[in-house]
Amino acid sequence: MLPLPYEWALGLRYLKGKRQQIFISLITWISVGGVAVGVMALIVVLAVMSGFEEHLKSKVIGTNAHVVVSRLDTPRLEPYAQLLEQIQRAEHVVAVTPFVYGQAMLTSRTGVMGVVVRGIDPKREESVTDLARNIREGELSRLSEEMSRSSGAGAAEEPPSQPPGIVIGRELGKNLNVTVGDEITAVSPVGTMTPAGMMPRYRRFEVVAIFDSGMFEYDASLAFISLPTAQRLFSLGDAVTGVQVKVDEVERARQVSQALRRQLGFPYWTRDWTEMNRNLFAALRVEKITMFVILVLIVLVAAFNIVSTLIMMVMEKRREIAILKSMGATKGGIMKIFILEGVIIGTAGTALGAIGGVVLASSLQRIAETLERMFEISLFPKDVYYFDRIPVQLQTLDFTVITLAAIVLSLLATLYPAWHAARLDPVDVLRYE
Repeated sequence: MLPLPYEWALGLRYLKGKRQQIFISLITWISVGGVAVGVMALIVVLAVMSGFEEHLKSKVIGTNAHVVVSRLDTPRLEPYAQLLEQIQRAEHVVAVTPFVYGQAMLTSRTGVMGVVVRGIDPKREESVTDLARNIREGELSRLSEEMSRSSGAGAAEEPPSQPPGIVIGRELGKNLNVTVGDEITAVSPVGTMTPAGMMPRYRRFEVVAIFDSGMFEYDASLAFISLPTAQRLFSLGDAVTGVQVKVDEVERARQVSQALRRQLGFPYWTRDWTEMNRNLFAALRVEKITMFVILVLIVLVAAFNIVSTLIMMVMEKRREIAILKSMGATKGGIMKIFILEGVIIGTAGTALGAIGGVVLASSLQRIAETLERMFEISLFPKDVYYFDRIPVQLQTLDFTVITLAAIVLSLLATLYPAWHAARLDPVDVLRYE
């Protein structure tokens, strides 16, 4: 076995310390602990924020399509059958469905709410969004029956034997104080012209299902009705508002959107889910970056501990450094000794923090459940945060950036003490020994 270079041997020896240098050894362990705590905090916080972002993304994409196609010059797509076939043949497109989009006011016996009403084809909608999987009460069969009855009849008026069905969000149901089987009235701003002026269009609906998407904004302000019913409610005839598109991989949504925009040309316009929710996810990214910068300060404080530890060590080892230089050790060799010590401290702290961060992040849910049982509190109430479990997702890129940043900061912290040790004059040091 080859002997270690003297820089390595002395660097490791100085880290151990002697009995009379127990204080320096303690400071060294404190520096290791500081780096470990900073790295662990960074990993846990960024894992939770990444998990929350993915959780939010799944809820947004589950309620909305990956890509939406509409027209710039008019809110009507007519005829749209050929457009559906053209989009369906596009590369990476999995499913398409037409939809009608409009605003209305829903009234019950005890409440009034302004909502967004979306007319859908239930069978096609199931292949594009998660509406069917988000149903908590009732079912979509009524809307499917209305689609079947209207098949081939377009938007022609059909005197129903019972009110058409409507699917509302859980929060909207609470606000209107209605549940499955209750009736509500929709008031459309697209009314009928009479001698007395424009009269709003009224339509009674029966609540046939209640969905829970996990997003308060959607659950409190979104309602679904069958496509033919929406066409009649908003006086669209046989037209629709747009086409929803699902792609094979969600990360390709922007690419597919741009390709469809070029393929369809003017006046068609496409938007992917990132464009439709740009402000929300931009805010999350800014928050994540801000938290990263703030928590890096913890590692920076630990780096200052490394600086102080090495400076104290240089002061303690002045005689040994002078003897080494008088024996022929170069300035570069002296610098390597103390740079090696700082890198070992930083690497050890980073390794401990990385292991602790991964373990803590993976155990966060169990820890939260234990604290809730011990103190009989709810740390993350579902009616506030809208998730049952703490969302944790440790991304490889975040983990790599954190560990590399901690090691680089530790390396930079060694430069001044190492330079200070290398420039000691052995004559001045040994003169008084």
